[in-house]
Amino acid sequence: MRVLTFAAFLAFAGPALAVTPPEFQIRNTADLVDVCSTAPGDQYYTAAIAFCHGFGAGAYSYYQAETAPEDRFVCTPNPAPTRTQVLDGFLAWAKVHPEYMDKPAVDTLFRYLASTYPCKK
Repeated sequence: MRVLTFAAFLAFAGPALAVTPPEFQIRNTADLVDVCSTAPGDQYYTAAIAFCHGFGAGAYSYYQAETAPEDRFVCTPNPAPTRTQVLDGFLAWAKVHPEYMDKPAVDTLFRYLASTYPCKK
């Protein structure tokens, strides 16, 4: 039940890019890139960026909780990058990888993380 409540929260967290609330849903990578690319002057900028930081932090926290250390393929350096650095890097990476725009956002986020912060084995 908690997962459904959390999913409902994410689906209705608020609009971005001067779009109507139903469009502030992350159905694929393109949706996440659109929301996370909201311009600073947009009325929904704060909500959009907070949503993006939460999306990334939540996905990464879940990955850490559910993946044994020896099975991890994403390892952040020390010191770890800021959420803004990761978000900016993801958006730049996504622009040169349009082939992932129709894929699930969390999958594409982890493609980026794995290519940028691979674990040394």
